[in-house]
Amino acid sequence: MPGMQRTAVVTGASSGIGAASAERLAGAGYRVVLAARRADRLAEVAARITSGGGDVQVNVLDVTDRADVDVFAAELPRCDVLVCNAGGAIGGETVAEGSPDDWLAMYQSNVLGTLHVVQALLPKLLASGDGTIVLMSSTAGLAAYEGGGGYVAAKHGTHAIAGTLRLELSGEPVRVIEIAPGMVKTGEFALNRYRGDAAKAAAVYAGVAEPLTAEDIAEAVTWAVTRPSHFNVDLMVLRPRAQAAQHKVHREL
Repeated sequence: MPGMQRTAVVTGASSGIGAASAERLAGAGYRVVLAARRADRLAEVAARITSGGGDVQVNVLDVTDRADVDVFAAELPRCDVLVCNAGGAIGGETVAEGSPDDWLAMYQSNVLGTLHVVQALLPKLLASGDGTIVLMSSTAGLAAYEGGGGYVAAKHGTHAIAGTLRLELSGEPVRVIEIAPGMVKTGEFALNRYRGDAAKAAAVYAGVAEPLTAEDIAEAVTWAVTRPSHFNVDLMVLRPRAQAAQHKVHREL
């Protein structure tokens, strides 16, 4: 029955890891609900999914706006998988020089945005009888590094939500999966972080022969989601071979 097709909601689905994850989940047979702020980019992702024979729905959504999230959730017939991918980093200043406004924006998108969507869709995930929540954190949520204070704090928040939620949902039919990528080269993450400064964005990946790609992370997301119901991936840390740790990266210069 068409109405019984399992549905996966992906936030931050207009580009990068979110878009790639949505496309791969559609390829795995899920009806994919794309949620992000940019309607034009969402339409492009939806067109790619449709051209591949996938079933897709598009919703313009700001995860930091609770009223917007609540309306979105109320209108959604079902949710079997939720991929909380919306977030991002702003700036590379030290803690001493960081902008409180930037820190607040990162907290709102990475932490409160995740909270809003999880709270709004949890009843549907429980009602599915076999729900899965994927929280996209970061290696920044596991270890600090210079110039990353605001993002590190925000992603530690995402990491804390994942661990706490898993404990609180023990015994319920919902898995909580945390994906923590390290160095991933996408078209926008570093560029957005450095406010459009292409030189600074490029320097992040300078000399790294093969940083991870959005497609690599999407493959991991889909693999974790499609494991049998009893199989939970608590935390998957993903780095390119060149990155041994947050501060240790082999560069061929």
